[in-house]
Amino acid sequence: MFRASRLVAPLLMASLACQGSSRSATVSSVAHGEMSKTGPEHRVPNEFGRIPILEYHLLGDSDSRWHVERNHFRRDLERLYASGYRPVTVSEMVDKKIDLPAGLSPVVFTFDDAGPSQFSYIEHNGTLEIDPNSAVGIWMAFHKEHPDWRNKATFCVLSGGAAGHSFFGDKGIEGQKSEWRFRKMKYLVEQGFELCGHTLWHANLGKYSDAVVQEQIARGTLAIDSAVPGYRVRTFALPLGVWPKNRALAVAGEWKNPHGGKVARYNFDAVLEVAGGPARSPYDPAFDARKLTRIEIFANSLERALDQLELSGSRYVSDGDPAQIAHPVAPSVALGRTAR
Repeated sequence: MFRASRLVAPLLMASLACQGSSRSATVSSVAHGEMSKTGPEHRVPNEFGRIPILEYHLLGDSDSRWHVERNHFRRDLERLYASGYRPVTVSEMVDKKIDLPAGLSPVVFTFDDAGPSQFSYIEHNGTLEIDPNSAVGIWMAFHKEHPDWRNKATFCVLSGGAAGHSFFGDKGIEGQKSEWRFRKMKYLVEQGFELCGHTLWHANLGKYSDAVVQEQIARGTLAIDSAVPGYRVRTFALPLGVWPKNRALAVAGEWKNPHGGKVARYNFDAVLEVAGGPARSPYDPAFDARKLTRIEIFANSLERALDQLELSGSRYVSDGDPAQIAHPVAPSVALGRTAR
C-alpha cells in the first residue's frame, strides 16, 4: 500500500505507462485494499502488478530439480485456473495483448530444451497420437475441459541437443522418431503456441567468442524456420541464464554460412533469463522486455510464488476494460478521480 508521502508516484507511473501502449491512454485509479476476498469479482484491478513467467524443463515419474512429476503438472494447471490465472505467450505480454476478463490475471508458461517429455507421440498402426502424459497432451486435455484456458505457452527449443533434446525427440530416444520433429513444431504453431530460440544445443554463451555466440543463436532460429517456414522468432531464452560477454548479441546479431555465404540475422523482442521472480507488467515504466525474469518450477516453487504475489498485493489483475489501464492507489487519491 502506498504511503501518503508517495501518493503522486502511482499517478505519475500510470501516466508514463500509457505512452506507447496499444490501449488508449486512460488510466483508472482503484483504491488499494478496498476488497479482500479472492474471487475474480472481488480482486482489485492492478495492471501494473507482477506477472509470473514460469519455467518448466522436463516432466517425469517423480519430482526433482529438473523434473516435474506429471500429476504435479496437472495440479499446477488446476491451481492456476482456480486461482484466476489464464495463459498468455511472451510475445502477447510484450505486445500488451492481455485483454482478460475483470479479476483474472495473466501467467506465462515457458518450456525449455524441447525434450520428449514435453511433446511426444504414440504410434498406433501408423497413426500418431499425442502422448496424453506429455506436457502438450496434458495441456490439450485441460484446454478441452476448460476452453478459456487458451493454447498460449512459449516453447524455447533446441534443434541439436543431446538425449533427444532436438525438437522434442529424435533417434528413437524415448520412442520418438526423428521424422516426427517438424510435425510437432508445426502442430504447436497451428494450435496457437509460440516458438522461442534457445541456441542449437544449449550452449553456455558466456564461454564463447562473439562469432560462436551468433552462430549458435542464428542457426537455432534457422532450424525453427526449416521446421515452420517463415516463422518469426521473437523470443530468446538464455541457456543456463548466462549472458554472452557482449550482452547485445543475445538480442541481435548475424551469422554468415561458410558454405554459400548466406547471412542469417536475428533480432529478438524479448530475452528470457532463468530466475529473478515474477516479471514486471509491460505497463510499468521499468519494464524491460529484453531482460525478463522467470520462476523456475520444481518442488513447491509455484505455490510459494503465487502465495507471495497474494500476500504482497503485487499480482497483476485485469480490470476487464481494454480502453483503460487500472492502477491501485491509496484511498485518498481514488475518491472519484481518474488519471488521464
